[in-house]
Amino acid sequence: MAVSNFAGRIAVVTGGGTGMGRELVRQLAAAGAHVAACDLNSETLSETAELASQDASEGVRITTHLCNVTDTDAVAAFAADVAAAHETDHINLLFNNAGISGGGSFVIDDQRAAWDKTFEVCWNGVLNCARAFMDLLVRSDAAAMVNTSSINGFWATVGPSVPHTSYSAAKFAVKGLTEALMVDLALHAPHVSAHVVMPGHIGTSIAFNSIEAHGLDIPLRRKTMAARGIPIDQFSDAEIEALVVDRNTRFRVDAPTTAAQAAQIILAGVLAGDWRILVGEDAHAIDTAVRADSESAYEPQFFERLRDAGHLQAIGT
Repeated sequence: MAVSNFAGRIAVVTGGGTGMGRELVRQLAAAGAHVAACDLNSETLSETAELASQDASEGVRITTHLCNVTDTDAVAAFAADVAAAHETDHINLLFNNAGISGGGSFVIDDQRAAWDKTFEVCWNGVLNCARAFMDLLVRSDAAAMVNTSSINGFWATVGPSVPHTSYSAAKFAVKGLTEALMVDLALHAPHVSAHVVMPGHIGTSIAFNSIEAHGLDIPLRRKTMAARGIPIDQFSDAEIEALVVDRNTRFRVDAPTTAAQAAQIILAGVLAGDWRILVGEDAHAIDTAVRADSESAYEPQFFERLRDAGHLQAIGT
């Protein structure tokens, strides 16, 4: 039995402090769902709860929980807190949404720590929450696990001049787990569905959140800029930091799909029973292009064709 409506259902959203997570919380609450949201940032999480309360249907319960999704024990405690706060033995919806970027190169040693942290959040965070909440999903009459992958879960690049291995590897793993769960759940818990979300360029604060998670490594930024042919000698550290802030702001503001629009597409896809939810026209275009010409998918000309078609304008430049 698929989830056919959200009213009265209990939903858990990770990474609920900003971006798509915040919009999922708001739209679920407006649709009558009770929501438990987690994040590492108590301030943004409180802002989400306040906004969601303004949108919420009467009687909706919204709870907030500080949780590091990479910590197995913390996630287990989060699941127990949700059950207690919502006085329930089940949940109906789990949105594994939390993620950061960073650690692009698997080859360069000085990116190893960032590589590991990115992979831990984007992959282990999903795995930990899937395990911790599985029993609560199975105890429901109808439930859905909704895992956020990415276009980088089927196309592991943001352009030929920028390595993107950690995030891409994690998102491929999320996609693989979700697809495999479709068979597993059909055999052992057919009332629970699995959905993989693959957004394109969405207007979120993921770039700023990633800096908060990793710190701003100016020497690494200089190295990356030099590799892309940018004359770094003329920039001070402060100017490089300003360039990063400006780039990340433009990534959010100039995105072709807003976080609110993305959440709307995701929720509509869940209600429709779509197991594969592409978010944004760019995601659909890239998916079509990769399927049509997979052998050339990592050639510079492939990326340029997508840019010529109006996609990825703020990525890989």
